[in-house]
Amino acid sequence: MAKLSLFDRRRRRVRTALKARASGKPRLSVHRSGRHIYAQVIDDAAGRTVVSASTLDKDLRGKTNATTEGAKLVGKTLAERAKAAGVDRVVFDRGGFLFHGRVKALADAAREGGLEF
Repeated sequence: MAKLSLFDRRRRRVRTALKARASGKPRLSVHRSGRHIYAQVIDDAAGRTVVSASTLDKDLRGKTNATTEGAKLVGKTLAERAKAAGVDRVVFDRGGFLFHGRVKALADAAREGGLEF
C-alpha cells in the first residue's frame, strides 16, 4: 500500500468523522484550487450531487476567481440553490483543507444564505 500524504490522511480523517455524525444529512463538500473554488451538496445515501456552485459558473465567472470574495459568492449561490432544492441542513466537509481563509468565507456565506451546519 502506498504511503498517504499528510493532506490525504487529514482528508480521510475528516471524512470518517463526518460519516459518524452525519445521521442522514447531505454533505457540503468544498474543494479549492489555486484559481477556483468549488462546492457541492452531496446526498451520500443516494450517491448523487444535489446542487453545486463554483467560480466557473456562468453567473460568477467574470466577477471573481479564487479569492475570499469569490468564496463568499459561491457560498451564497450554493445556499440559494440548496434552499430551492429543499435542503436546509447539511454537514460541512472541508476535505483536507483547514477551516481558514477561503473555506471559512464560503462556510460563513452559506450560513448567512440559510444553510444550517
